[in-house]
Amino acid sequence: MRLHRNLVYTTIDSLNAIFNEGEYADKVVARALKKDKRWGSSDRKFVAETIYEVVRWKRLYAEIAEVREPFNREDLWRMFAVWAVLRGYPIPDWRQLEGTPERKIKGRFDELSKIRKIRESIPDWMDELGVKELGEALWTKEIAAQNQPAKVILRVNTLKSTKENLRSLLMDLNIETEFLKDQTDALVLKERANVFLTDAFKEGLFEVQDASSQLVAAFLDVQPGMRVVDTCAGAGGKTLHMASLMQNKGQLIAMDLYESKLKQLKLRAKRNGAFNIEYRIIDTTKVIKKLHEKADRVLIDAPCSGLGVLKRNPDAKWKLQPEFIDNIKKVQAEVLENYSKIVKPGGKLVYATCSILPSENQEQIKQFLSTETGKSFTFVKETKILAQETGFDGFYMALLERKKEK
Repeated sequence: MRLHRNLVYTTIDSLNAIFNEGEYADKVVARALKKDKRWGSSDRKFVAETIYEVVRWKRLYAEIAEVREPFNREDLWRMFAVWAVLRGYPIPDWRQLEGTPERKIKGRFDELSKIRKIRESIPDWMDELGVKELGEALWTKEIAAQNQPAKVILRVNTLKSTKENLRSLLMDLNIETEFLKDQTDALVLKERANVFLTDAFKEGLFEVQDASSQLVAAFLDVQPGMRVVDTCAGAGGKTLHMASLMQNKGQLIAMDLYESKLKQLKLRAKRNGAFNIEYRIIDTTKVIKKLHEKADRVLIDAPCSGLGVLKRNPDAKWKLQPEFIDNIKKVQAEVLENYSKIVKPGGKLVYATCSILPSENQEQIKQFLSTETGKSFTFVKETKILAQETGFDGFYMALLERKKEK
């Protein structure tokens, strides 16, 4: 087990782009992996995993290395040295790693690991907010679970394949998967692999979608032949799942504020063979008004803090600001107020977020049900998913039914 100079240099360059130039980790990693065509899968694995690890544990490693932001290159090397020592790598005799104090690093790790906000490597404000909203014991467990790397979950596209068929196709490529109990369309990868390069992906036999996210379409109880509206479709993971549950029968309207996201969804839908989807950009309030009381089912996959998906977006810990959470709660209330009017009497609405904060979830629903618009809805049920209980993303879903007119 030894460190290779070109892989480590790429890692340092990538960390500089994320920490000092404000770039997103997933984009930086994707770029880094294209750097050298000679790299094998283990080389690429090292680069991707090391970048994500240092991003995930940024505060802990910086405290151990005794460096402060903004990090210069020397600081980044010191943080990398902390990572290498804690992972058990022999430190090579490179100029940048001269004098790495291995015993001191291990000692400081033991000492600093007693403080939750440093051990779990999160900003002070996030730790305070988590305790306030979930309580000390629950937050301690949840933030530890959110720091475990995310598993890769596939959702079979039932318009084109079955779970069993997909599993055997992947097995032929030495990609091993397991079924997930109680989830009809999910396969879990035993080891990370670049599934996007497979013919099965290019032919639209599956999408990559977390297990928690896969629960939403079924929770909304979409059926073939219905008129369904996905109000915050984005790039459309849940839209595509609904299309497959509807067996391409009925009308599925995918809406978003951003045309670029709907363009992505169009490409994915084509690959998936999902052709009952219509696309509408929300560029004026008229777009919503035209649909008032017209839909059997409405999904509001609301914008949120994303505090339930830190395991797959560790750099969000550093990019997220407390003001953003305050503002997003106002947006959530507006979205519920405006988009709920699309549901026809007797129809159903699901409000979903990838947050674990009650103030973005059950409290939003409680507040909505007390408004004039909300009084025409009945609360049916809710599901709160925590990473510490499932090992998957933190998620929230509430199902409401619009009262039938008397």
